[in-house]
Amino acid sequence: MWRLVFFAWTALMVACSTDGDSSSRLHGDHKYRIGVSQCSADIWRDKQNEELRMSAYFHDNVELRFAAAYDSDERQVQQIDSLVAEGIDLLIVAPNQVATISPAIDRTFDKGIPVIVFERKTNSQKYTAYMGADNYEMGHLMGDYVGSRLKGKGRVMEVMGLKGSSPAIERHNGFRESLDAFPGIDIIATLQGDWTEPTAYKMVKQWLIDHADEQVDLVFGMNDRSAMGARKAFQEQGRALPLFCGIDGLPGEDGGIRLVLDSLLDVSYIYPTHGDQLMQLAVDILEGKPYEKETHLMSALVTRDNARVLQLESEEVMRQSKNLAQLDHVASGYLQQLANQRTLTLLAISMIILLLLLLLGAYFYFKQKARIQHERTQMEREQLDFYTQVSHELRTPLTLIEGPLAQLAETEDIKNASGETTNMFDIVRRNTHQLTLLINKMLDVQVGKVMGGVPIEQVDAVTVAQPVGDMGTAVAQDEDAPTVLIVDDNADIRAYLRTILQAKYHVMEAEDGQKGTEVAREQVPDLIVSDVMMPVMNGLEFCQGIKHDMMTCHIPVILLTARALSQHQIEGYESGADAYITKPFQPELLVARIVNLLQSRHQLKDIWSPKTAEDDVHKENADAPTMEVKDDPFIARFGKVVEEKMSDSDLSVEAIGSQLGVSRVQLYRKVKALTGCTPVDLLRRARLVKACALLKDTSLTVSEIAYQVGFSSPSYFTKCFKDEYGIVPGEARF
Repeated sequence: MWRLVFFAWTALMVACSTDGDSSSRLHGDHKYRIGVSQCSADIWRDKQNEELRMSAYFHDNVELRFAAAYDSDERQVQQIDSLVAEGIDLLIVAPNQVATISPAIDRTFDKGIPVIVFERKTNSQKYTAYMGADNYEMGHLMGDYVGSRLKGKGRVMEVMGLKGSSPAIERHNGFRESLDAFPGIDIIATLQGDWTEPTAYKMVKQWLIDHADEQVDLVFGMNDRSAMGARKAFQEQGRALPLFCGIDGLPGEDGGIRLVLDSLLDVSYIYPTHGDQLMQLAVDILEGKPYEKETHLMSALVTRDNARVLQLESEEVMRQSKNLAQLDHVASGYLQQLANQRTLTLLAISMIILLLLLLLGAYFYFKQKARIQHERTQMEREQLDFYTQVSHELRTPLTLIEGPLAQLAETEDIKNASGETTNMFDIVRRNTHQLTLLINKMLDVQVGKVMGGVPIEQVDAVTVAQPVGDMGTAVAQDEDAPTVLIVDDNADIRAYLRTILQAKYHVMEAEDGQKGTEVAREQVPDLIVSDVMMPVMNGLEFCQGIKHDMMTCHIPVILLTARALSQHQIEGYESGADAYITKPFQPELLVARIVNLLQSRHQLKDIWSPKTAEDDVHKENADAPTMEVKDDPFIARFGKVVEEKMSDSDLSVEAIGSQLGVSRVQLYRKVKALTGCTPVDLLRRARLVKACALLKDTSLTVSEIAYQVGFSSPSYFTKCFKDEYGIVPGEARF
């Protein structure tokens, strides 16, 4: 007990010592650590990182670790290796350049860590998934826009991104290929930038100084910052401002959408960040869910025509994001409050532990007490089972002695015997009776029970004291005599019972409950007499099976057993028994119970009321006779089959039995036992009752009705109708 208390205390202390920092949002069984390696730090990547953080709110088992290389290949390689060394489960990487970062990505992938390449590509094929916009298509569409905007003629300056980066290369290729379709447009300068505004400003300013007389109609900056850097250079040099085109189309005060609205840029191009979609891809990979290896994000031009709508949508998204961040802040505050309550919780737990010790002490005390009581009850039960078994073993041979002795006492041989023989016979009977009383007293003392308020020995004394009549040994000759099934594992008991019953009943035998069930289903006896204590299947299980089987549930069951205690009788009746007789028994008592039970089963004789039909056919205004089906499940099913198949003149007993899942013999015995009629009689009566209804309610001819209710010919129908009702069918209509 104290060891259990110690473990409980330790578990509670460990649970309460868990870090309560509000930044810890992990509630799942495993915490996924995702490393995010950004090639640089700018407003586009700040937006993407914020979207990743916001998405993490919906994934409690995700922790993000960010690193920014600030356009340094060497720094990004070191950061990737450092993230791997810290034990990340997945890497999201936006490579600075195509070739230089590949070895670090390869090392990560080779260690079994999934890699998602985002926005920029490398020349490595060792990655799990790629997500990003189509930079080539972006450059191509921008070239189409420029060609259209300049109406096919003009001078264009191109300010590229970082040298060696995949977006710069692909946008340049797409832009140049698109402008090939506009021979009137010249690209007079391609300047190498690095995605930043200062570098673009510096490169364009120097070019303007070197080419003071060159005219420029449009400047294409590969991002909005490069375009704005070029614009600043043109303004400072006092040059006429050309059209400025950029890419990113970010929301916010300094974003590309606002720049287009303010006419600082002629056009921008949305380059989606989609941090939420990136987070979902990462979680799907970690959780083993299906995912796309290549995901291309949708993008679109931002012009004055759609900039305001896009700005409004972006502001709404930002507002919702801010609300979500505020909710997270509030939740963090609540978590902090919970952490501050830890001390109070520990004090409360200490009090609970003290109470727990008391409760555990009381629990083990009462558990020990209950165990002792259970063992005592089990011991008493075993004693009761022992004496019940002994009683069964003794009462069975006593039954085989007392019963035959009682029958012998009524024979002429014993009545005419000499005085010495009679005295010897009486000595045997008295001592047998005395032995019965001793057995009953032994059980009564050991168990301390009475049966119905009368001590056991008194009940049996009354039983054996009554005279025994001459039961006879003749076998029942009447074919219609009821059939009784005897189920007992003792062959002598079965033989004795057969001797008692065979004069009036057909007798069948089975040596255990399992074989008795097979015989009962196949032969459908009128009554069953069964022992309780048998191998394979005892009498209680056998009785329950009989009462729960539709084919045999109507059969009365008498339990004939040495189990004489009141609780044994209760078990017998709960199993469905109709009578319970204890051994040793008087033969007349058994026969009387059989007669009474068989008489009580004489019901359902008129499954379809023929008398009502016969009376009604003679009444001019009487309603048509109807079929009255009794509330037995089997008979109800029989009636339903007959009703559905009545018009079939070839309908046979075998066909009905097949529909009900029973054999012809089983159907005959079951229907005969329940109704007193054969299946053929019931089928013919059903057809006649239906014919009466049609004669009353329809204008069909007699021949039409005869065929409709299943008779093979009108003449046979007329004969059967007259035999049943005393009139011909035509007279039933008047």
